[in-house]
Amino acid sequence: MSTPAIQWYPGHIAKAERNLLEQLKKVDVVLEVRDCRIPLATNHPRAEQWIGNKGRVLVMNRVDMIPTEARHQWEDWLKSQNEAPCFTDGQHGKGVKSLVKLAQRAGSQVNERRKARGMLPRPVRAVMIGFPNVGKSALINRLLGKRVVESARKAGVTRSLRWVRISDQIELLDAPGVLPNILNDQDAAIKLAICDDIGQASYDHQRVAAAMVELLKDLQQGHVLHDRYQVDPADVTGETYVQMVSQQRYTGDSDRAANALLNDYRIGRLGSIALELPPVS
Repeated sequence: MSTPAIQWYPGHIAKAERNLLEQLKKVDVVLEVRDCRIPLATNHPRAEQWIGNKGRVLVMNRVDMIPTEARHQWEDWLKSQNEAPCFTDGQHGKGVKSLVKLAQRAGSQVNERRKARGMLPRPVRAVMIGFPNVGKSALINRLLGKRVVESARKAGVTRSLRWVRISDQIELLDAPGVLPNILNDQDAAIKLAICDDIGQASYDHQRVAAAMVELLKDLQQGHVLHDRYQVDPADVTGETYVQMVSQQRYTGDSDRAANALLNDYRIGRLGSIALELPPVS
């Protein structure tokens, strides 16, 4: 292929990053949200630099979309990297109470310092950062117990920065998803597109659907495609598989077939599948 499968020209992303960097000066704790299906691909290369010495909570969202075994593998591996992840499901509220406690604990030093100076305590100021569509807005709505920020399973819903009060102890900044200006790792970019964690204008659906078929085969998950579409992917390329599904179900419309394949994965019709597992040391 002469051109990358995934490209983007994120003018609003660059603006969002500038705004976020300005707001980061005002926060005590960073909640870094990743997609459980692709925790490595949704690790922003500049997150560590942005966070610096602030309190941090690693939030592994969409835990409902991966098998329990994969969750345990990630939990063990992250702990071996001195991480203490909080696994959440923003759509259904799982893990949200733990997240509040971890955020308060991560920011507790702020009020300890204020007390030492004879100052009154104030709410801990936190910010939620991560790639577009990793579920930040859904998590915030769960934290508040009501819908106050727009939430959807598509990238780019949040376009502005806003503060919301979670409780007397925590104020939270809802920030737009921030993509790297350049993503050289096309394998990671493909996974972001499969999971709909970047804008749909950035990629060709047929190429991404074909790549998903190849990835599922590599992960020994090709059987889920056969079960769903009654078309065996074993001995064909991903591109050919999309064509076969289009002939069988969509009167040869490959774009409709590609969209159906991607959507079926994204909403769980293919089952709980982790597209990344921890590196083997």
